[in-house]
Amino acid sequence: MYARYSLVLMVTHACNMRCSYCYTGAKLPRSMPEAVGRKAVDRALASVEQGGTLDLGFFGGEPLLEADRVSSLIAYARQRAEAVGVEVIPGLTTNGTVAGGLAWALMILPELSLAISFDGLPRIHDRHRRFPDGSGSSRVVLDTMRRLREAGKEFRVAMVVRPDTAALLPEGIAFLHDSGVRHVEPSLDVWAAWSASDIARLEAAIDASADVWRDGLPDLSVSWFDEKAALLAGVPVDETPRCGFGDGEMAVAPSGRLYPCERLIGEDDEANPMRLAGHVLDGEDFLGRASPPGRCAEGCRQCLIQAMCNTTCRCCNYVRTGQCGQPDRLLCALNRACARETARVLEELGAVPMPGGAAR
Repeated sequence: MYARYSLVLMVTHACNMRCSYCYTGAKLPRSMPEAVGRKAVDRALASVEQGGTLDLGFFGGEPLLEADRVSSLIAYARQRAEAVGVEVIPGLTTNGTVAGGLAWALMILPELSLAISFDGLPRIHDRHRRFPDGSGSSRVVLDTMRRLREAGKEFRVAMVVRPDTAALLPEGIAFLHDSGVRHVEPSLDVWAAWSASDIARLEAAIDASADVWRDGLPDLSVSWFDEKAALLAGVPVDETPRCGFGDGEMAVAPSGRLYPCERLIGEDDEANPMRLAGHVLDGEDFLGRASPPGRCAEGCRQCLIQAMCNTTCRCCNYVRTGQCGQPDRLLCALNRACARETARVLEELGAVPMPGGAAR
C-alpha cells in the first residue's frame, strides 16, 4: 500500500485549441465514461493506506470541456475517500480559455490545485497556442487569470519553453510576475529538436531568469529554481509519487487503457509501446506494479549535482532518448544551469555558501 498515490485521468481527447507543439494527438471527440473514471478512482483508493493521500489529476485535451464529468468524479472520489480514511487532493491543468459556468466553479474550488497554460509574453504565447481559426488565445487566458486573482484563487502558470522561445524566458517570467502571477512552472518541450546553439541560448536564458527570480523573491516562485534552492539549503522536499512510472502513479485514457504517465497517452493507439498491461476495469487496485529501472547513465554516477538533478524523470528520458534511465544533453544542461544559477543567487542573498561543483 502507498502512503501517497497519483492518479491522472485523461477525461477527453477533445480540445478547443490547436497548439502547434501539442503532444496529445488528434483532437478526437472521445471522452471518458463515468464508469471508467469511477473504477480508476476505486482502484487508486484501494492502493492507498488509511490516512494516506490520493492526488487526483485531470488532463486532456482540454479537461474543462468535460467540466460536468470532472465535477462528478471529484465528488465521487471525496465520498469514497472519506469512507476509507484517505485524503483526496484534486488537480487540473487547463488552457484557460474555458472559464464559464461549471468550469469556472471548478477552477475556483479552494482545494483544487490549478495550473493554467501560458507561455510568458503574449506574442510568444500566440505564436504556438492558437484557436482552430488561427487566432491567438493570450487575451482570453490573461482575462481568465485576472478573474482568478480577483477571486482570490491561487494558481500556477505552466510555461512551455521551446527552442524558438527559450531566449525570451526571462522576459516571459517577468511579464507574468508583473501581471500578478506568483507561481511559474517552466516546462521544456522535450518533443522538440534542440540543437547545440538552442541549448546555449537556453543556458543563457536560465542565467537571466535566475536574476528575475531573485528580484521577485519572496513573492515569486519559479519551479526550476525553487526545487534546487530547497535541496541546496537542506530543506526537505515533499515526497510525491510523480515519476513513479506505474509504481505509485497511474494515468488512465478515456478508453480505460493504462499508462505510466499522462504525457505518453497521445492518441491512445493500441500499438503505443508505453501502454501498461491490463485495463482499468480489470482489477481491484494498482498494487504490484514495478517501475522500470531509474537513471542508469554512466556519466550520472560521476556528476557532482546528481543528488539535486531531476533527470530521474523516466518520461522525459524516454521521449528524449527512447530509454527511461538515459537522459540526454538537453536535460543535463537544464539541470546544471539551474543548479549553478540557484547557487549563485543564494550566495548573493547570503542564504548558503556557493558549492563550487554545482556553481562552476
